[in-house]
Amino acid sequence: MTVRRFLVEGIVQGVGFRPFVYRTASELGLAGWVANVNGHVEGEVTGPPRTIEEFAARLRTDSPALARVRRVQLTDGVRQSPYDQGFQVRLSAPGSPATAPREIPPDAAICDACLGELYDPNDRRYRYPFINCTDCGPRATIIEDLPYDRIRTTMRRFPLCAACAAEYADPGDRRFHAEPVACPVCGPRLAWEELRGEEALRAAVKTVDGRGIVALKGLGGYQLVCDAGDPAVVTELRRRKGRPAKPFAVMVPDIEAAARLAQISAGERQALTSPERPVVLLGRRRLRGRTAPLAPEVHPGLTRVGLFLPTTGLHHLLLDELARPLVVTSGNLSDEPIAIDDEVAPGALAAVADGFLTHDRPIRARYDDSVVQFTGRTRITVRRARGLAPAPLPLAVRQPVAGAGAQLKHTFTLAADGRAHIGPHTGDLADLPTYDAFTASYAHLKELTGIEPVAIAHDLHPGYLSTQWAEAQPLHRIPVQHHHAHVAACAAEHGVRGRFLGVAYDGLGLGDDGTLWGGEILVADLSGYRRVGRFALAPLPGGDAAVRHPSRTALGHLLGAETLGAPRPYPWLTRPFTDRLDPAEVDVVRAMVARDVNCPRASSAGRLFDAVASLLGLADRATYEGEAAVLLGATASDEHAVPLAHRVVRARGLWVYDSVPTLADLLRRQLDGEPVARLAAAFHSTLAIVTGDLVSRAVAEGAPRTVCLGGGCFVNRRLLTEVKRRLHAQGLRVLVGGQVPVGDGGISYGQAAVAAARLAGEG
Repeated sequence: MTVRRFLVEGIVQGVGFRPFVYRTASELGLAGWVANVNGHVEGEVTGPPRTIEEFAARLRTDSPALARVRRVQLTDGVRQSPYDQGFQVRLSAPGSPATAPREIPPDAAICDACLGELYDPNDRRYRYPFINCTDCGPRATIIEDLPYDRIRTTMRRFPLCAACAAEYADPGDRRFHAEPVACPVCGPRLAWEELRGEEALRAAVKTVDGRGIVALKGLGGYQLVCDAGDPAVVTELRRRKGRPAKPFAVMVPDIEAAARLAQISAGERQALTSPERPVVLLGRRRLRGRTAPLAPEVHPGLTRVGLFLPTTGLHHLLLDELARPLVVTSGNLSDEPIAIDDEVAPGALAAVADGFLTHDRPIRARYDDSVVQFTGRTRITVRRARGLAPAPLPLAVRQPVAGAGAQLKHTFTLAADGRAHIGPHTGDLADLPTYDAFTASYAHLKELTGIEPVAIAHDLHPGYLSTQWAEAQPLHRIPVQHHHAHVAACAAEHGVRGRFLGVAYDGLGLGDDGTLWGGEILVADLSGYRRVGRFALAPLPGGDAAVRHPSRTALGHLLGAETLGAPRPYPWLTRPFTDRLDPAEVDVVRAMVARDVNCPRASSAGRLFDAVASLLGLADRATYEGEAAVLLGATASDEHAVPLAHRVVRARGLWVYDSVPTLADLLRRQLDGEPVARLAAAFHSTLAIVTGDLVSRAVAEGAPRTVCLGGGCFVNRRLLTEVKRRLHAQGLRVLVGGQVPVGDGGISYGQAAVAAARLAGEG
């Protein structure tokens, strides 16, 4: 007999790994023990050497579905338990620090086995909203410390009843060492004012059925719920929440219900039904010339809708009782963090909700819903949150580093020992509550992972709250240009080594020359970059105010865009546009541009999208970041459209896209009566052609043939599809972020990648 110690690192706590080890060892006839120690799993096995090798191999290959095994180590051991006592699951212990960062399991949606019990009248958990097992349920949102045991989660206040304790101790039960295990006798309970349990649920159902809005306490925070088919109710939710136009997510009971509302590919189906249960952006299905029965106010002006399936037993019960699609959106006011505190939520949401369906299990960490979409077979992560975060992603990093993130769609990243943990989506760092949510989340995840950064990377923009926070940290600071971080995030996710060509299209980011960038072609590696191409500069009248007023952005392009030899549009072309605007505003903007007063100049692809949307009459005001561009993308028809005029010229050592001919041609064809949908499509095709032109010129001058796409503009499915097609036609390798958000939510990962590369270079 041989005695060996084993250590397993990865996502191995909170995923049924110890029960799996127990069953595997028992099946092979091995004696020993297993325990959660610090952030990993370790133990001892006694048996024949070949059998122990098979045991170790199975730990790598046959682990539970929610586990992610990174490393299995076997070392010589000293027998600590008699062989005739078989195999045991021991109590957890703090132990010595792990050799790698501790990995935190994300929450997982209710599994099929628990769902079956939920609707089984003979099961003792029949209709129990908080049903879970080792394969599903809350994880990241309830963990207070590691090693992962009930006493270090928010479930510690619920002592197990005799029946649950027996399941917890039974190696043959799927709730064997399931830390959130609970039942109606000993677990959390629903509440609606003085009502409890089923009565509370019925009160919520009655409120939604009566055209009301309910604040529901979900896994990672409060959610606002209402009838998705009632235009008046959805409109009222928008008014109360202060969210005039941004689309709402819709929850449906199952994949069949989703298929009745939207067209679903195989990849989209897999994402919808996965344990992560993200919101998936899908194309609306049309039935006999009419859209399927969702209120247009759910996603005004858009052809795609965000659908997701229930994540908990509570969601299933609510949908089952109401038998209709439900709007399920973040429980917050516009631009504030999602509410998680039972004492704060009633006050924060009092003006929004007609009632509160809550419970007594505390939420330790705030996690909003994740959002993904597909372009063909390419999966894009729009928001990385519940179900995905904080599961680690690969990153070539040795010394521990942090990425502070950007200002919009904020996340942070902690990275060490070959992997990066992207924190949950925080939102826009525009006010104190959101900033406080960010700093609290950072402190909590840093404590859980055990990562102590030696350096922190941040954006160049001094006005970003994330930059100001980073500058206050007692760490080595590494400034990273915004668009370099975008393309570095894509390159790092795909393991690109050496140089690559980066295409970064987004709203705004401070360039190293002091101007605002956003339409950039970079020759880069993870350590640095060289700018080789860009979009033409145009003024943003009023600075940040122009982002909220696409009409001002359009005026800035028409009146003051960088002249590169092409004449500005004739007045008779621009007059139909300016005549429909407020004359006083036009005069003010004209004077601002002429005198260069508060008109920062930007080479931004995102702002060009805004300008075109306004010129076509789609959006003169924006109620959320990127609204005009989203409407422009939704308006573009699928038919072939003749591209607009375009020109790429050499200016001051860079290849520059001159947008003036494009806008002039757009206005000319609009006056000729060309449909708006066709012009919107023509603009997308034009940008794809321009991108191919800029890239081909860079490649001809020796740029690498691997192209990394980054920035929020590539959430636009049509733009991404056409750009990839044109670059592939040049024989180029084209990459785009999949697990890392392609927009500003991926900036922190890119910052961490750049910091790691620079530190490695210094070493």
